Amino acid sequence: MNRKLRMGMIGGGKGAFIGGIHRIAANMDGLIELVCGALSSSPEKALESGRSLFLPEDRIYPNFEEMILKESLLPADKRMDFVSIVTPNHAHFAPAMMALEHGFHVVIDKPITFTLDEAKQLKKKVEDTGLSLLLTHTYAGYPMVKQAKQMIREGAMGKIRKVIVEYPQGWLSRLSEKDGNPQAEWRTDPARSGKSGCMGDIGTHAAHLAEYISGLKITKLCADLNIMVEGRALDDDGNVLLKFDNEANGVLIASQVAAGEENALKIRIYGEKGGLEWAQQEPNTLILKWLDEPVQILRTGGHNLSNFAAFNSRTPGGHPEGYLEAFGNLYRNFALCLSARTDGTVPAPEALDFPSVNEGVRGMAFIDNVVKSSLSNDKWTNFEV
Repeated sequence: MNRKLRMGMIGGGKGAFIGGIHRIAANMDGLIELVCGALSSSPEKALESGRSLFLPEDRIYPNFEEMILKESLLPADKRMDFVSIVTPNHAHFAPAMMALEHGFHVVIDKPITFTLDEAKQLKKKVEDTGLSLLLTHTYAGYPMVKQAKQMIREGAMGKIRKVIVEYPQGWLSRLSEKDGNPQAEWRTDPARSGKSGCMGDIGTHAAHLAEYISGLKITKLCADLNIMVEGRALDDDGNVLLKFDNEANGVLIASQVAAGEENALKIRIYGEKGGLEWAQQEPNTLILKWLDEPVQILRTGGHNLSNFAAFNSRTPGGHPEGYLEAFGNLYRNFALCLSARTDGTVPAPEALDFPSVNEGVRGMAFIDNVVKSSLSNDKWTNFEV
């Protein structure tokens, strides 16, 4: 393909956190350019945001409906190729469906939709149209996460027995949603966030990482969700026991009231031959713990890594690669696949490795099943999709 892919964005205007992250990630490899946007639900802020990004006046739209419709009427050599949706959870489904219906590929922030039923409808639409969807589960973009996944797939750890994943944050230790914090305000609002707060926001990341690296699927769970800050409407803390489809078991902990913690996502997976450990706050390192050998440390940029880890490494060893680079890897892989599709070629297997609508459905199912389990007196709840 002899041009950049053209991206439109819905949400992510002035004052938004994640929109800027998406734009940096999309721009990182020079494969994508932002050409249009409906950057806020406020037409005035949408216009102001578009001008601050130097978008053409005629491609700054007051709402997503107008953007998708007008972009679809443009000549093929000018209209956007895909849309990136970076709105709160309740505003994911409608623009994603409309984009697919008008022939546009979709990038969407997690969780994929507001409800499981919406996620299933979106999956069917993706299958019916044959278009592509990237779900930005950021942590799947880290090189050493991909290294861990490949080692388990190749049997280095033997049969997996135990998965322990934890995601403690401390930023909601106070009732920040009442103090003018816009991120806290919508994430703790059932009308915009959904039926779960903490588990919907970061518990889904932990569950996805557990399945992504282990290659296993959750089949049963036993959940305990809590509201620790008085006056909050949604859970801000929770613990979940897990059962997997190979008879392995696990523990998932997610909390946004772990005072003093930042983004301390960590996963440990143990098999018959050994275990591995990865932490998001030290992402260049993968620790291997062997049953009969000394502990081994692998580093991003090092020798003898898998093709998948090497493909997603950007700098020589010793140079930190973090959240932005992992986000960029997702966009880069998605762009490579869209370009190959346009050219009629087959993308490399490494480029095909990004979360899609299938992971989105399982994420919404995780939320439903966790909430159901927490309200139930039964020890185990079957994981139903």
